[in-house]
Amino acid sequence: MNKNVILLKNLLLSTSQWNSYKFCKDKKKRGRIAGNFIGRVILFIMLMAYCIGNCIGYGKFGLAGAIPEMCAMLLAGLSFVFTFFKTNGYLFNFKEYDMLMALPYEPKSIASAKFLYMYIKSLPWYMSVSISMLAGYAVYEKPGIAVFPVWIILSMIIPIIPMLAAAFLGFIVARIGSGVKNKTMVQTILTLLLVFSCFGLQYLMEDMFRNNKTAEVLNSLSSVTGTAGRIYLPIEWFRGSVVELKISDMLLLVGITLVLFELVFIPVGKSYRKINSALKSHSASRAFTMTEQKQKSVIDAIVFKEFKRMTGSVTYVTNAGLGVIMCLIAGIAVLFIDVEKLLDKAMMGAPITMEMVYPAIPLIVYFFIGMAATTAMTPSLEGKNYWIVQSLPIRKRTLYQGKMLFNIYLTVPVMTFTILTVCFSAKVPPLNTALYVLQGLVLCAFSTCWGCVCGIKHMRLDWENEIEVIKQGSAVSLYLLPNMFITMALIGAVVYFSQFINSLMITCVMIVVLSIFAALSYAKVMALTKED
Repeated sequence: MNKNVILLKNLLLSTSQWNSYKFCKDKKKRGRIAGNFIGRVILFIMLMAYCIGNCIGYGKFGLAGAIPEMCAMLLAGLSFVFTFFKTNGYLFNFKEYDMLMALPYEPKSIASAKFLYMYIKSLPWYMSVSISMLAGYAVYEKPGIAVFPVWIILSMIIPIIPMLAAAFLGFIVARIGSGVKNKTMVQTILTLLLVFSCFGLQYLMEDMFRNNKTAEVLNSLSSVTGTAGRIYLPIEWFRGSVVELKISDMLLLVGITLVLFELVFIPVGKSYRKINSALKSHSASRAFTMTEQKQKSVIDAIVFKEFKRMTGSVTYVTNAGLGVIMCLIAGIAVLFIDVEKLLDKAMMGAPITMEMVYPAIPLIVYFFIGMAATTAMTPSLEGKNYWIVQSLPIRKRTLYQGKMLFNIYLTVPVMTFTILTVCFSAKVPPLNTALYVLQGLVLCAFSTCWGCVCGIKHMRLDWENEIEVIKQGSAVSLYLLPNMFITMALIGAVVYFSQFINSLMITCVMIVVLSIFAALSYAKVMALTKED
């Protein structure tokens, strides 16, 4: 068997949740794996429903012919985003680097195997989009039988070029960051700049079609997909392959993808050892002087440890801190824009007044901040060093109190600041503002405690890559999904009931209910520390 195939196979087997479920005897661990699988299935169903909804919209307005281009665009966008956020943890600065580099493989082979590993792990997401949009296309266009296998095969190839582009950008970010003293900070700033550029591009595209009617929007989007196909040729090649069954387009798509794969990993392979070695090294100041050491409490020391853990990982910062950063930027931005005009644009003519939105302000701010609690990740991030934590003369309840306090320090100041700036800009009465700030504090407390419950109950310490905990962990999924859907439902319910019920009464009820849930979650954390 080819050595590269052996390496890829072992990478997949060593991280396979199905493999763990099949051979593991621990019922709790099997239950966690089953819960994680169910959560992923729910996400796949949601993604497929979104894609089918798009196809129905296109089909009703006679634009089903543009579905192949839309499918290729979605696959390209998803693959680029997924890969860009995983590059730092999968291709560079990964935990098993020393073990892999000791094997008789060239650096280029290891880098390409890690890339293919990323691709295979993300393939279920891509196929969910492809199959659902193929079903929508089949209903409206009724293509020949040959279209189905061609569509499925080529939709597995379409994501590779955007993944290569994202990996190459990640390579550039890592290459730049590896040559400076504050590597993590530089990589984080470059990553966030690219993320906010993508958000800005999305806003501009939405603003272009915001004032159009539905049919006009779809016609505009159809025109955009056609233009995208002329600019980004793989989209046009995919359309020609599945609509007209052009052999030349099929060969071009497959051939160019293979050539780009080889071309990208030539420079990556040459700098692979140097980048990873630089990222794993730590610089020391020559002008170091011993100063008086300050004594801190145990909890403050744990908070500082959590802060250093977060700022030492690009993946951790961009996933746990992105919402906080976006919320802070939004809080500053509302001081310079008219909130009522912004609401009118967002509602697109819906009969919703500013007064109806007032009681939803804390929940809207929470949607930025509360979707990624650090406490859902940090218990698992201890990893194989957990035995060191176990051996320290620290009570477990103190350890988790420190972890929760760090999340409070991270979220409460930004939550308070943003609520105050939004209320000031929207001219919210002082009493309402005070209650909204109080509700925001309770929401932060609930988020922190509930995240810690999920983090302890679904702790995973046998990970090889921190992405498996930060982005793919069952604790994060079980915290995120209910939190996200319930928050969205509460925003809609609060806006609706504010037509009939006094907004202050709604806010008071929310504060009482959330305080109860926060207290119960904290009590559960304390109970779990006794069981641990």
